[in-house]
Amino acid sequence: MEKIVKPVSGFLALLLALLSLGFGIYALTKIPEGNLWILLGIILLIFSIFMFKGILIINPNHSRVLVFFGKYVGSVKDNGLLWVNPLYSTFRISLRSQNLEGSPLKVNDKMGNPIEIAAVIVWQVRDTYKAAFEVADYQQYVKIQSEAAVRHLATSCPYDHLEDEHADITLRDGGEKVNEMLEEELNERLAPAGIIIKEARISHLAYAQEIAGAMLQRQQATAIVAARFKIVEGAVGMVELALQQLSKKDIVTLDEEKKAAMVSNLMVVLCGERGAQPVLNTGSLYQ
Repeated sequence: MEKIVKPVSGFLALLLALLSLGFGIYALTKIPEGNLWILLGIILLIFSIFMFKGILIINPNHSRVLVFFGKYVGSVKDNGLLWVNPLYSTFRISLRSQNLEGSPLKVNDKMGNPIEIAAVIVWQVRDTYKAAFEVADYQQYVKIQSEAAVRHLATSCPYDHLEDEHADITLRDGGEKVNEMLEEELNERLAPAGIIIKEARISHLAYAQEIAGAMLQRQQATAIVAARFKIVEGAVGMVELALQQLSKKDIVTLDEEKKAAMVSNLMVVLCGERGAQPVLNTGSLYQ
């Protein structure tokens, strides 16, 4: 478990170190006056080196983990000029937020289609003890576990509703829900390393190159069918309204054959991709 250590001010330690160094050099210059001065000078120089070695400069959003002969002592998260026991071994851990931009991964979605997916992740060290001692290399751990989480997300959801019409969430249309699922899984995976995820978003999503063309044609065909359905649905309503108005206002009396011909002509005009060409009939309908 992480322990926070509050070290003493480094300015006092720096002052003592400089004074000891100065008096030590002065004492060594008194060599002709006796061995006592030599001993005092050596002691002061050793003390100054001892004080200098314990001085730390910690920048904002950085920390130092302290270890005493293999035993975890604590973590320093204060900033500035500080002093700790010189016998402690220390190493730095950044507490700043960091970005991880994953490279596109080729995986199969829930329906087995090969897709390319990538994510951008913002992470931060929260527990320095876990980051330092629970995993071998916490930065490499973040990278590998992030790729594993993105792969698991891709295999858990279909790419879009074309593959699974009854899917609640798809990678393409899931939006914030997909990002929340990714963030939740990343927090679970990275908790043993003392890492928290501040944000995770899908940055790249596409069908794999080998099926991209076929899937594009399928999407276009689906869009065309949907558009045609709307056109036919509207045309039928307009024809029905036209027949009702003609009958209601008694403009013309049409038998079943004439109604069929009129419906056919109206459907061609309304559903055709090009404008209708007028045809003048100089005879009767039955000629």
